[in-house]
Amino acid sequence: MKTVTTRPELVGSIGMAASTHWLASAAAMSILEAGGNAADAAVAGGFVLQVVEPHLCGPGGDLPILVWSESDRDVSVICGQGVAPANATIDRMRQLGLDMIPGTGLLPAVVPGAFDAWLTLLQTHGTMTLRAVLEPAMHYASDGHPLLERASATISTVEGMFRDEWPSSAALWLPHGRVPAAGERFTNPVLADTYRRVVAEAEIAGSDRDAQIDAARRAWYQGFVAEELDRFIANTDVMDSSGERHRGLLAADDLASWHATIERPSRFDYGEYTVFKTGPWGQGPVFLQHLALLENSDIARMAPGSADWVHTIVEAGKLAFADREAWYGDPLFSDVPLDDLLSPTYNAQRAALISQEASLALRPGTPGGRAVRMPRPGASANPGGITTGLGEPTVEKTGRTRGDTCHIDVVDTHGMMISATPSGGWLQSSPTIPSLGFCLGTRAQMFWLDDGLPNSLRPGARPRTTLSPSFALRDGEPWMAFGTPGGDGQDQWSLQFFLNIVHGGMNMQEAIDAPAFLSTHAPDSFSPRLAHPGGLVIESRAGDETIRELERRGHRVSVAAPWSQGRLSAVARDGGWLKAAANSRGNQGYAVGR
Repeated sequence: MKTVTTRPELVGSIGMAASTHWLASAAAMSILEAGGNAADAAVAGGFVLQVVEPHLCGPGGDLPILVWSESDRDVSVICGQGVAPANATIDRMRQLGLDMIPGTGLLPAVVPGAFDAWLTLLQTHGTMTLRAVLEPAMHYASDGHPLLERASATISTVEGMFRDEWPSSAALWLPHGRVPAAGERFTNPVLADTYRRVVAEAEIAGSDRDAQIDAARRAWYQGFVAEELDRFIANTDVMDSSGERHRGLLAADDLASWHATIERPSRFDYGEYTVFKTGPWGQGPVFLQHLALLENSDIARMAPGSADWVHTIVEAGKLAFADREAWYGDPLFSDVPLDDLLSPTYNAQRAALISQEASLALRPGTPGGRAVRMPRPGASANPGGITTGLGEPTVEKTGRTRGDTCHIDVVDTHGMMISATPSGGWLQSSPTIPSLGFCLGTRAQMFWLDDGLPNSLRPGARPRTTLSPSFALRDGEPWMAFGTPGGDGQDQWSLQFFLNIVHGGMNMQEAIDAPAFLSTHAPDSFSPRLAHPGGLVIESRAGDETIRELERRGHRVSVAAPWSQGRLSAVARDGGWLKAAANSRGNQGYAVGR
């Protein structure tokens, strides 16, 4: 099957970068043009995303990275998912009268992991200096960038809260006392100064690149950044989405004792392909189990985009996401039975639950005979009331956000490939720290406050994040790095993209542009953890016939705007060429290369 495309799939041999913002893609490509490699380029592009998509990621956020290294001939994961503070316990939350961690404010803040993850990538795989890769971000922070329409809209939504409750955020995000307009030149000189100071402290350590990176890391996690964070949190009670004012629990000691880790990825063989994802501290293995379930279907013989195709993918996904709810968490603190969850026998048994009718039940399995203990179920809601669009946050006036994120992929002429999904530290997530020019992430909202669950709140544990970069081999050779923003939708849209290529015969741009859909059946990972049993959001381009048939099968369908689901990007090595593609949805994601 072929589909109409909005852009060509890019083909070249020097290098390719694709991301959710054209300035980040261009910055990454400029590094490749200057002689840097894919790691250097991804770091530069990632720091630019923090500046130009501030409603989707920030310096105080988190980050998983997948890296294919030609020298190692292997995939590794760099985990920049910050952990819960030492003082963050279920008992402490109960003492505050909470049965759910708020989605905004200082109380849900975790260690800001993105900075060390980017530095780890630069140190272990890159070649350039910290100054070189930070220069584009410092430029856009000090000299300005055209503010995105969605960023302006987000600021408008939370304007009242900023004015009434978060004055430090109002000072930065309401310049001249008003909401900045879309396209207006927006600057963040304080953030630029923060990065300049980090670079200056790095260069004091001498000319050795590793020594400079280590010094920058100390400045952030043990030096002036950690000190400013500690001072602000310790002396500030802020309104959050609980409707009460709370002081945060994160402290300088939490930053000093944490560092990004390099880990083995999860993986699954699907025919001639091998797909790599993060561990079950993220939702990435859902993609792998989804493939394991589909191996028991006739998906390869179905027409992409048909009612059979959509129904089969959605129903398999419901089972995989139910297992996510029951079993995923930080494997350093929980026994996550990932081998059982991906085993052929287990998934054959699970796939037998799929029928021609849409399921309205959340049905986790019992891998290895383990007994299921589920979190408190999310509240149901009218599917007709679902807010959708572009894989960006759904933002309420309190700043509470569901869904998030940016994405960047890079491949260089030597074959190194990077897939990274930076997120958190959104401008609306917590008050801006006035001396630093950024705010903290609120990822602790993803923990449960029930004891004994894989994703229960524990000091030092990683929350089960939705961030999910992807990498795939074909016939044992490096092939494609890809991903998308969109919270719980990330591994749905990424899977559809993958299947459009593998079974639909599409190129990457065609696969991105094909009509997309989103199951909202499983509980949302973000506060207030709503579920919409049987909910299915689908772009109107899917066609009336397909939509009517899905409704007949019992799906509770919400027809979305024709170009509204996901913001995928991808790069590949294919047939001796380097390739790239990016999403036209939202008019901001671009691929570049030559």
